[in-house]
Amino acid sequence: MTRTAEKIDALVREDSSMASALEAIREEADRNGGEVQWADVSDDLTSGQWGRLIEKGVLVDGDEGFEIADREAYDRALDGDGDGSGAADVDIDEEESSWSQWDKLAGVGALLLMPGYWFDSIRNVVGSTINAVLGPLDAALPFYGVILSVALITGLYSSLLQANLMNTEVMGKYQERMQAVQQEQKDLRQEKKDAEERGASEAEIERIENEIERAREEQMEAMADNLGMFKEQFRPMVWIMLLTIPLFLWMYWKIQSVGIDGAEATVVMPLVGETNWQSGLFGPMPAWIVWYFLCSMGFSQLLRKSLNIDMSPSSS
Repeated sequence: MTRTAEKIDALVREDSSMASALEAIREEADRNGGEVQWADVSDDLTSGQWGRLIEKGVLVDGDEGFEIADREAYDRALDGDGDGSGAADVDIDEEESSWSQWDKLAGVGALLLMPGYWFDSIRNVVGSTINAVLGPLDAALPFYGVILSVALITGLYSSLLQANLMNTEVMGKYQERMQAVQQEQKDLRQEKKDAEERGASEAEIERIENEIERAREEQMEAMADNLGMFKEQFRPMVWIMLLTIPLFLWMYWKIQSVGIDGAEATVVMPLVGETNWQSGLFGPMPAWIVWYFLCSMGFSQLLRKSLNIDMSPSSS
């Protein structure tokens, strides 16, 4: 019964005159206490349309005639207020997922900075430039406090950029459409199984198989269109990378090129104890990167909760 609205939508898409036929059936059902007989509506629809409604399960046996299987869903579908369970009901504006010129420039800028991880010349230029801003902070705090401060800054702007640049409503629509297509396939497979168990005709089985194939094609199209969801997720990332890579290169430059001497050359970390900033903790990953990621993840979670930022996909 839950697929009544979907079935009606599909019937109307196949045959536009079905809408008036469905309206005639509803009016007749209202006049006769919810039931309708073929003789009462034969002037308003063809026998083929009547048969399709019975075959699809939109009309089911009543006491004296036929009755609408799910009147609430029937009314919603007929009045143009679908229940949103079908993939065709999920309206996605592709323009909402498009990147602006500034987004593209940010992406190019981030790509140009990435070689700094491998080339000393780029890292030295970026590091010495950022040092003009972070130098006073470095002079005032021990190095673990500097990394903690950088993690706080990156966590703050990362949360704000994601909240303002990522359209969770559009992402929710992409998710909703994929779930609708998957549910439609599940329902059609169940419908085929039920039809086979009751010994339905080969024509009906073939029709259901055609609908299953159509649903598969819809799923493939939806998967291809999900590029828009990926673009929506990656849009704030290019800005985060553009701002974070220079800070990361500065820390790398500070440790590798300038060096940290004295008591600040080591740090006491939980579960590890005293270790050098360049010592590997997880394979080749040095202590300073581990410390940065731990601080960044912790601050990001706290900031999102305190600022009430929810990044889960939603739809309206």
